[in-house]
Order: sequence, then C-alpha cells, then structure tokens
Amino acid sequence: MNSQIETWRVNQFNANVYQLSQQRGSRLAALCRNEEFTGKAEFFDRLGLATAVDKVGRNTDTPNLDIAHSRRMVTTTTREWGTLVDRKDKVQNIHNPENEYSIAAQNALGRKMDAVIIDAALSAARTGEDGSGSQSLGNAQKVASVSGGALDYANVQALRKAKLIMDMNEVMGQRVIVHGADFLEALLASTQVTSSDFNTVKALVQGELDTFLGFKFIHSELVSSLLATNYNSDTFLYNTTTGLYQGAATAVGGTDKVAIAMVGDGIILGKNPNSIARVSEREDKSYSMQVYASIDCGATRMEEAKVVQIIYKA
Repeated sequence: MNSQIETWRVNQFNANVYQLSQQRGSRLAALCRNEEFTGKAEFFDRLGLATAVDKVGRNTDTPNLDIAHSRRMVTTTTREWGTLVDRKDKVQNIHNPENEYSIAAQNALGRKMDAVIIDAALSAARTGEDGSGSQSLGNAQKVASVSGGALDYANVQALRKAKLIMDMNEVMGQRVIVHGADFLEALLASTQVTSSDFNTVKALVQGELDTFLGFKFIHSELVSSLLATNYNSDTFLYNTTTGLYQGAATAVGGTDKVAIAMVGDGIILGKNPNSIARVSEREDKSYSMQVYASIDCGATRMEEAKVVQIIYKA
C-alpha cells in the first residue's frame, strides 16, 4: 500500500454561504405610517376632539368653540453598515462575499428601523410648534401583568386590560402585540388547561394562528431585551389586582420587561429619500470592493391612545 497517497486528499467546500439565525429585515416598518420627506426634521399636525354643546334657546348666537391643535416632530438619523472586500479575497475564496454581505446589510438596517419604531412607541415624543416640547406615553397607557397580588409573568388578563384601554379610547385599526419569545411562552404557562383561552393560546404559540383578542402577534427579540424601568421615569405604580395605574401602589422593579400593544399607524416612520445600497470599487483602498448600505430614518408616536405598554415579570 502506498502511504504517500494521503498527500492527495482533498477538502471539499460548499459554494453556498449559510447565514446564521437572525431577524431578517424589518417586521414593523410596514405596519407604521410611512412618510418620506427632505430635511432633518418634519412636523405632523394633529387635531383634537370636537365637543358639541346644547342650544339653550331660540335664535341664540352661533357657538364659536375651541378645538385643540398640536403637532409632533420626526427627526432623521443616518443608520449605516459597510465593509471592504480585498481583491485577493475574491480571487482566493470559493464564495463571492459581496452578495451575502449585501443581504446582511439589509437585514441589519431592517432591525435598526424596528428598534427606532419600538423606541418611538415607548419614549417621549417631541411636540410643540418647533419640537421643543415633550410628551411621555403616560400612566393611563400602561398595564402590569399581575396575579395573586403581585407582578406576574405575561398572562391573559394583561392582554384584556390592554384591549380595554384601547376600547375606551375608541382606537381603530389593526391592533398588534410586539413581544419577545418569553412573552408567549409565559402566556401559555399561565393559562390553565381548563381555561377557555388555553387552546387559543396554544395555537398561537404553535404558529397555527396569529391573532388573539383582536391583536395580531408579532415576535421581536428587540423588544424582549428592554427593561420596563427604562420607560417609566415617572415611576409606574400599578394596582396589584387590576394591573392598571394607581398611585401609592406597587412600583415596577429593575428587571421587569415590556411588550407593546399598538396600532401601527399611531407611529410615523419618517425617511429621507436618499437610501443607499451600493457595491462599488474603492480606488483609495487598493481597488477593494466596498459593500455599503444606509438609510436616514426616525420615528415618533402620533397618538398615545394607540400604544399600550405591557409590563411583566422577567
């Protein structure tokens, strides 16, 4: 036997690149009200409720009633991703990395847009004639998941209270729950087999349906990583029975987490019309190829009534 033949052994490489598990692109942008504008900031005007009055006699003066006018401001920030591919890399690799890098760049920008939308839903919105004012979400738009007199993992009662808040606000449009994987898992665990909700929640977790209590469920680990304390600077005090706000009750803890109930068009996603996706040669980098993508975007909450923050035990 010729033992030298081992020198000729060949390593086989597959021509396909395996993209690791990740959120691919944006899951929330299409839900929002998308607005394209030129400039760093754009203002969006709002009109409040009109309230009719009783006519108190014959031939009375025509009423001249006030109605609240307000506005919200969206500012854009450039979000970008780029990398270089050396000429030698292209010659000495079985893969053409440019296409795979372009896919990775678009996925990164999509996730960044979702992070911008989530932050806009929960953070203070910029208000006033010149955007110098600030409007927080407000305690009336928050609910804690409670059970047995204490904060609980995600449960059906919290969803019902979020629905109640939106119903009382006469909110129209497709309602969604933006949640992490742990939210649905806890929702199933907290729902007893004897409950009429159990089979529905089980089907929700298994992906057999995506809607419950009028909410469409959208999974995002971007929201799962957020802590409730980051969005409760005014200290959310909740009733340990209902989970709704109540002064001098129990405060949110430092490790508690959040999910978001919202109607997408309650958030404006603003974009400048100069998004870039390029694969081009760089003569200043020894003629390497540069893969680059960027988008100028920002978001704001247009209406508090269309966002409910759900707080639950981590």
